[in-house]
Amino acid sequence: MNHAQTTTVHEFVPSVRRHHVIAVLVVLVIGLAVKQYFFPPIEAEANLHAVPSTSMNVLQMHRDINVETLPVQKMHDMTFVFDSD
Repeated sequence: MNHAQTTTVHEFVPSVRRHHVIAVLVVLVIGLAVKQYFFPPIEAEANLHAVPSTSMNVLQMHRDINVETLPVQKMHDMTFVFDSD
């Protein structure tokens, strides 16, 4: 038997693995394409006419809020406190 014609198990296994990986990738791509064709992405209903006008008056929003009723959160900020060493 000629050495060039023989294939060993070590040469055969990577080829089979490569074919399996390619087959899995092809199935995934085809599945994604079919899913996108039959179930196209739709726009969320929250974006449809959420605001009646194209602009919002931020100044009016600030005027409408009663600042005295908002909760206050106290913080102990030690951002620029360094060790004396």
